[in-house]
Amino acid sequence: MADSLVIIPTFNEIENIGLIIDAVFALEQDFHILVVDDNSPDGTGQLVKELQQHYSNKLFLEVRQEKFGLGTAYIHGFKWAIERKYDYIFEMDADFSHAPEDLLKLRQACVNGADVTVGSRYKKGINVVNWPLHRILLSYGASFYVKCITGMKVHDPTAGFVCYKRRVLETINLDSVKFIGYAFQIEMKFRAHLEGYKIEEVPIVFTDRVRGKSKMSASIINEAVFGVLQMKIRSLFHKKKF
Repeated sequence: MADSLVIIPTFNEIENIGLIIDAVFALEQDFHILVVDDNSPDGTGQLVKELQQHYSNKLFLEVRQEKFGLGTAYIHGFKWAIERKYDYIFEMDADFSHAPEDLLKLRQACVNGADVTVGSRYKKGINVVNWPLHRILLSYGASFYVKCITGMKVHDPTAGFVCYKRRVLETINLDSVKFIGYAFQIEMKFRAHLEGYKIEEVPIVFTDRVRGKSKMSASIINEAVFGVLQMKIRSLFHKKKF
């Protein structure tokens, strides 16, 4: 059995999902994939079911009945992965903003001693392709803000391209994770940081999607901005058990 599982949450990603699955399975490392689909009306889940006939015993699908949010999709996937004893558990987008071949670099960094590895857009300058200037400024500014509030020495705390060793996810109380949007990414890294785990950033080039529609919204941004401060305050009063 493979020791690495890539979790890909989806909602209306039929233009991308088949391509990203093929690309991951074409890598030299043996990865399994779990797609967590929020009952996409465009048929994303059905396409994955069809692909399972070709990729038996390595492509898995969990379909949820409603669109519950990115964070809860990953929590669902984490629990699924822990139960099946995968050693390296990855978060990755379906839209090719994360290059599949960079999975190899994230995994190797964990093999070499890191507990959490982050595919970082900002470890070495700003490595983002096809984003407008205002989006870059928003993302980079948010990262600086998060570092100041949390004290984490992570250049890209909002990154969604991550590898966790299983023991990290087993230590974190997944049922107590509060955020469901992009602030979820910050909270997971912060909880790992509070537990003393080694977080290492691996430089990547992030490329904005060319197919499908972005899920970014004002509510997601607000959660990230105001939620981080609330998260930090809770941690001061409740320590690791916030």
